[in-house]
Amino acid sequence: MALNKKQQKQIDAAKNKILGLQKLLKAARAQPDDPREIPLLEKQIADLNAEIEKIRKED
Repeated sequence: MALNKKQQKQIDAAKNKILGLQKLLKAARAQPDDPREIPLLEKQIADLNAEIEKIRKED
């Protein structure tokens, strides 16, 4: 099950977004100004991981 170029680019873009969100999450945990921010960032990361899995399972 090889991914085509479009799928690979979508996965790469999602991974880059995850990396950025993980940096924000780390900063938010270090200095929790807004208690709603941490669960929101965690949800966004989980959504992107689900999107990556969905792309990988497409055929």
